[in-house]
Amino acid sequence: MPLHAIEPRRLYRQIADQLRALIAAGEFALGSRLPPERDLAAQLGVSRPSVREALIALEVERLVEVRMGSGIYVTALAPVAQAREFDAALGPFDIIRARQLIESELAALAARQKSAAVGKRLRASIKRMEDDIARGVLPIRGDRDFHVALAEASANAALVRVVTELFDERNNPLFEQLGRHFENPRSWRQAVTEHRAVMRAVAAGDVAAARAAMRLHLGNSHDRFAAAWIDATPPRKAA
Repeated sequence: MPLHAIEPRRLYRQIADQLRALIAAGEFALGSRLPPERDLAAQLGVSRPSVREALIALEVERLVEVRMGSGIYVTALAPVAQAREFDAALGPFDIIRARQLIESELAALAARQKSAAVGKRLRASIKRMEDDIARGVLPIRGDRDFHVALAEASANAALVRVVTELFDERNNPLFEQLGRHFENPRSWRQAVTEHRAVMRAVAAGDVAAARAAMRLHLGNSHDRFAAAWIDATPPRKAA
């Protein structure tokens, strides 16, 4: 029998596996409410973001439903067949933290270069974001253009690939489901304000300010997804 490489299970998958097993064993009955997120984190000895990723995974599997302002309820005793296809998906919070480390330095590098062409592209990206928000659709295109533009300013193909692939992880089922709960016109308008701060620092050639502005933006993105479960109505997706 051939041997296969052993990969450590991502933490959110381990948490989801435990909760799924408890649901299957009847510890949490159909229609019952799971313990609050903070209590699960304390009992498991993990962070609340890790618990949140696990709960989102179970919601994608249609085992639970997150009801804003009420709690997390068991809606099935077994996941739908196709739901486990995202087992290899990266957790949203890991993605954001990785981006924060990489893209803060890319913003600083772009500021050091102080390229008029890069500044023009950043402004165009922000305008596209604002136009999409005004239309009531998710401003993903402009957001992606902004971050990829900063990566391309490095003239390093490896860094461009890393930034592009990490950004495109927004399309994985976990990130999309998390976004349905926490992305809304107000959060996106705040993100635009943060993008403008990065753009101004890059245009001014202020290396330290560009690095700090990008670190703050992605830190705020992390915090927005980690906020308390509140009512949020996301804009519709573009056709």
